[in-house]
Amino acid sequence: MSTGKLTYQEAGVDVKEGARAVELMKKHVKETFNEDVIGDLGSFGGLLRLSGQFESPVLVAGTDGVGTKLKIAFMMDKHDTVGQDLVAMCVNDILCQGATPLFFLDYLATGHLEAEKAAALVKGITDGCKLAAMPLLGGETAEMPGFYQPGEYDMAGFAVGVVDEPKIITGASIEEGDLLIGLESSGVHSNGYSLVRKLCFDKLELKVDDYVPELEKTLGDVLITPTKIYVKPVLNVLEKQSIKGMVHMTGGGFFENIPRIIPAGMGVDIRLGTWPEQPIFKFMREKGDIELEEMFGTFNMGIGFILVVSPEVAAETQALLRAQGEESYIIGEVTKSHEGVTLCR
Repeated sequence: MSTGKLTYQEAGVDVKEGARAVELMKKHVKETFNEDVIGDLGSFGGLLRLSGQFESPVLVAGTDGVGTKLKIAFMMDKHDTVGQDLVAMCVNDILCQGATPLFFLDYLATGHLEAEKAAALVKGITDGCKLAAMPLLGGETAEMPGFYQPGEYDMAGFAVGVVDEPKIITGASIEEGDLLIGLESSGVHSNGYSLVRKLCFDKLELKVDDYVPELEKTLGDVLITPTKIYVKPVLNVLEKQSIKGMVHMTGGGFFENIPRIIPAGMGVDIRLGTWPEQPIFKFMREKGDIELEEMFGTFNMGIGFILVVSPEVAAETQALLRAQGEESYIIGEVTKSHEGVTLCR
């Protein structure tokens, strides 16, 4: 039995490395601050004043993680993009109620803290916060020796936004004949990676640095592409146009996500072929011999966000999106002939 005096560092926690990590993060975090942030980094809680013209403000909150897409970051030793996925998974969710993001909080846990890696992760988070026009108001970095595999970590995010109560978007006004406008995704986003990894790395025995001709890139470059953040273009549309419902296309794909906003007694017909099939989904469908229903029940299939509008405003809504560089497609319509989602050829 050792008779020497134990220290926290001998137990696996390097306090000095933690302090160095915070110093490396500060520059990135401060770049997200706006005039509503009160004080500086280092307080026990983040302070933000509520400003803006809200007659009856309602807070909208969401939380999420990155999921097993983190395994791709571990394989590639690339850590400066998954933070954007973390932000996107949260802010795209609260956007569905029409919320303007107010601030973001993050939680990062790892077995052994490496300051440069932690700073890269936070840079990805701040990149996402800038795209969503909100400050990274605070966070927590936890070093938990013996809890995570060497070189691995996990992340969680928390977004809070605000919307005027009369302007909350619930989907309640959706009616038969309304159209679904699909906004293009940047790829797989951050869902379905357990199936992605099973197919690409187990069945096909590919490596992240393998060049895949069908994708015209290495597999890793395609799979690590961060989730698109739709906040700015969608909020700009909401200022000028009436949107009845919105859907963030995440886990559960078309069959679980869309019905969450469709009133009882109605369903949706999705028109296949109304938007281009992205190479990554064609590749997985063909190489994995995956049924179309399974693909649509797992992945976003190239559609990352959906707006439900009346037919009269569909063309103008698409024009507003196009003016902001957002590709969109009329992908389906609301029907009373059935409930749920049906894929129509």
